[in-house]
Amino acid sequence: MASFATGLLCRECGETYPAEARYSCEFCFGPLEVDYDLDAAQGVVTRESIEAGPNSIWRYEALLPDPGAEPVDLGAGWTPLRRATRLAEVLGVKELWLKDDTRNPTGSFKDRVVSCALSSARRLGFTTAACASTGNLATSVAAHAAFIGWPSVTIIPSDLEKSKIAMTAIFGGTVLGVEGNYDDVNRLCVELVAEHPGWAFANVNLRPYYAEGSKTLAFEICEQLGWTQPDQVVVPLASGSQFTKIAKGFAQFRELGLVEGPAPVLFGAQASGCSPIATAFTEGAEVVTPQKPNTIARSLAIGNPADGPYVLDALRQNGGDCGSVSDEEVLECIGLLAQTEGVFAETAGGVTIAALRQMVRRGTIDPNKSIVAIISGHGLKTLDAVVDTATVSATITPSLASAQEALRSLQIESAS
Repeated sequence: MASFATGLLCRECGETYPAEARYSCEFCFGPLEVDYDLDAAQGVVTRESIEAGPNSIWRYEALLPDPGAEPVDLGAGWTPLRRATRLAEVLGVKELWLKDDTRNPTGSFKDRVVSCALSSARRLGFTTAACASTGNLATSVAAHAAFIGWPSVTIIPSDLEKSKIAMTAIFGGTVLGVEGNYDDVNRLCVELVAEHPGWAFANVNLRPYYAEGSKTLAFEICEQLGWTQPDQVVVPLASGSQFTKIAKGFAQFRELGLVEGPAPVLFGAQASGCSPIATAFTEGAEVVTPQKPNTIARSLAIGNPADGPYVLDALRQNGGDCGSVSDEEVLECIGLLAQTEGVFAETAGGVTIAALRQMVRRGTIDPNKSIVAIISGHGLKTLDAVVDTATVSATITPSLASAQEALRSLQIESAS
């Protein structure tokens, strides 16, 4: 089904633009986003038309940016929505679901946004894929570029986890490590856009198209819950784009009559070592003050979040909250999630579960209403964070006596 996208719209002044490579308004310098003709989509985009689509984000092609002749599709999306009964019991909540985006092609939700960005990039005539990244985006851009035979240039902080660097470099593109944090990387990439007009920077000059991929999390959650909305959703916050686009996805489904009822209440999750949105929310500030990141949750370590003001507005208007948790809590909750539900999440997942627990304890998340937690990336991406603590229980010689002695010392009982 053809896309109902009509072009770009300024989020501040409402100025419209054609669907070209542009990311800021020339009148007010506000950020642009993809606009849609939802009136024309009424009665055309139906539950049945969506269900007939592929098992990827492109089942929602009508509500995504125009991909041109065909999308750049590695199979992102349609990841499991899993009922987490054991974790729910530990956290003291009635109904908890995990949106498990560890199952995406390169192990994170970034495959959703990159599929959208590079589909638009190919339609617009670009020839090289590029990005500024804290790791997951770089891996996804490099993989999708390799898939379509494009060169890639991914730019990352040089001190990223070795596993993320290796996962990006294996696809054969150029990987530049910058001696600085993500905000330094992002500033450099904005400068490079002007110098390399043939490069599609997924989250800079293609940002309006890139961001739309996150909506598909909301679409899938509704569809997988039997065309209903959850009551509450916990979203990890980096730039804040995932949060705002998930909200947009729920709103579009309601406007099209695909789901009914009030909007879910969205909650944010940040690590205290980089929590500019949570800090502004807690202090009642009108602006998000940038912070210098210092946290193991590097995929969320964006000190100057582009969508921060929009997240603040949404939290305050809709009754949400924003958790801020320590690195120690992050590590604890990576283990808690793995040991209760068999899901190994990267540090961002630990942030989400720890913040969920924090907000349940302080009473801002209703434990008697349904909750969806976004698990955005696989733990294999951040092995550095757990490799020193998640180790063998004991080292033994290859003998029954040694094994039995170790089991006794660990108080492991024999089965009767």
